[in-house]
Amino acid sequence: MRNKIVSPAEAAALIKDGDTLTTSGFVGIGVPDELLAAVEARFLETGHPRDLGLVFAAGQGDGKVRGLNRLGHEGLLRRVIGGHWGLIPKVAALAVAGKIEGWNLPQGCISQLYRDIAAGKPGMLSKVGLETFVDPRNGGGAINDLSTDSQVDLMQIGDEEVLFYKSQRLTVALLRGTTADEAGNITMEREALTIDNLAQAMAVKNAGGVVIVQVERVARARTLPAREVQIPGILVDAVVVARPENHVQTYATTFSQGFTGRMRAPEGEIPAMRLDARKVIARRCAFELPVNGVVNLGIGMPEGVASVAAEEGLLEHLTLTAEPGVIGGQPASGLDFGAAVNTDAVIAQNAQFDFYDGGGLDMTCLGLAQADRQGNVNVSRFGARLAGAGGFINISQNARAVVFAGTFTAKGLEIAVTDQGVEILREGAQRKFLSDVEQITFSGGRAARLGQKVLYVTERCVFELTERGLKLIEVAPGIDAERQIIGLMDVPPIVDEIVPMDHRIFADKEMALRVDLLHLDLADRIALDAETDRLFLNFEKMRVRRWDEVQRVGEMVAQVCAPHGRRVDVLVNYDGFRIDDLLEADWARMVAALHRDYYRTVSRYSGSAFMRMKLGEVFPHARTHIFETSEQARGFLDGT
Repeated sequence: MRNKIVSPAEAAALIKDGDTLTTSGFVGIGVPDELLAAVEARFLETGHPRDLGLVFAAGQGDGKVRGLNRLGHEGLLRRVIGGHWGLIPKVAALAVAGKIEGWNLPQGCISQLYRDIAAGKPGMLSKVGLETFVDPRNGGGAINDLSTDSQVDLMQIGDEEVLFYKSQRLTVALLRGTTADEAGNITMEREALTIDNLAQAMAVKNAGGVVIVQVERVARARTLPAREVQIPGILVDAVVVARPENHVQTYATTFSQGFTGRMRAPEGEIPAMRLDARKVIARRCAFELPVNGVVNLGIGMPEGVASVAAEEGLLEHLTLTAEPGVIGGQPASGLDFGAAVNTDAVIAQNAQFDFYDGGGLDMTCLGLAQADRQGNVNVSRFGARLAGAGGFINISQNARAVVFAGTFTAKGLEIAVTDQGVEILREGAQRKFLSDVEQITFSGGRAARLGQKVLYVTERCVFELTERGLKLIEVAPGIDAERQIIGLMDVPPIVDEIVPMDHRIFADKEMALRVDLLHLDLADRIALDAETDRLFLNFEKMRVRRWDEVQRVGEMVAQVCAPHGRRVDVLVNYDGFRIDDLLEADWARMVAALHRDYYRTVSRYSGSAFMRMKLGEVFPHARTHIFETSEQARGFLDGT
């Protein structure tokens, strides 16, 4: 056994001209900055290594000089395949200018591809990317005209279209851990994430390449606990001990024990947000959180949903996740994004994307940069600005429900939030709701065709996706819908019935959202007048999203009616009531059972013509008993 510890300069010298690098990291977590700095220094001093290839999944940088920005020199790179480019503007600028070949592919697909490369497979099949800019029919992810090699093929398997992501020959891995022993075994006890380190090391080693890992410290050979070793020494060729400034836990936090998962952080560790446009949007998105469900929160505007969920006491009633492998707890934001406190588990990034791609997410909340008349969303390319898709395509395409979050306009928007709603102090100079987006990162047409539930949430209104395009469904108090919404869209939305956004969103106090989402007030919604044999059910603004909620309503109504001993007339308020389409039949069966056992006559009302139509579909034999107002419904029971 040889001692594998080398200097940063010696490590950089192992990289030859024309090599293809793969690097670890997610934003500012797990980025091998000591190694990247050494490669940059050697290139600036000697002109070598040069003409390198680079393959990375998540964005690795601070938007300025750290991370992969260190490789953003003309001549150093020749071709780059990456997931998220927004945090590496120096490399992105080379691609946009046509000075290097470049492709933007889905982060999750690259992450999963590392395993297939390690296994010697020719590539990976996936539906992720269909009908987006990654689809070969829409450019195949190429960033510029120089990038002519096909990285993605469209294939037909049976009756289904799939994309084939081609394997890459990776010859150098630059990775990061916490502790190495002299034999090269690597643990990651002080890292916030494990990401794809193991798969990347295997992919490079099996290709006959060089695996280099930077760490904080070195232990005697074979003294590390075997169960804590994340990268076995048989995969590692060289180890570099990093300087502290090049081995921070995240780009925002030098070190937090809470991010290691080895201790629970106290409540309030992540501060509450101030009430501004960002929080208004996050609050409205939080109304869509599925109790006992699994949720992904994207980078940027959606990060605030975790803070709101914590303020409202909802974290224990759902599982928040982040794509690099975080499960449970409270995800962090900004340059801490990807880390989390009080997690249940931290798994490999590629395994997380397996779960996402297979439909494991009940809901995701993602950023909204541009949307168009068909519901397409662009977050990846804006003229000369290359942001990249990151994990957006994997997540948005496969979650059961999608909520896009962003301000209605961009560049200079200023608003005031009061108890009365929203006041636009200065309108943003740039429209975000266009006739056609510049690049399709999310296909609205595909989502509508497949029946995916999609909302678009802004500080002043909410849209939903329909087969005919965007439909305006909610407007904030204080907003003129015609002048401040429709008049600022390239193509007017579908307009039918519009309701106000919930007034609690705009008040600078807790919204008591737990009561709504957990139906803690269900008992208060059921009232029996024993003298008149009349049952009152107030389902106003109630949201039903799970079968057990349907069951609970039936059980609680039965508990009230059974001891009464006589049949009752029922008055039901369905104003603002919402139920997922897949539960409508269950709801109808529940009501039919109650009608069989306890009801005499039922009168229902809703101010919404759409809801009255839906009630007519769910209760086809009671269409004449569905009214617009409570007075009309009461009159029917009274015989007037």
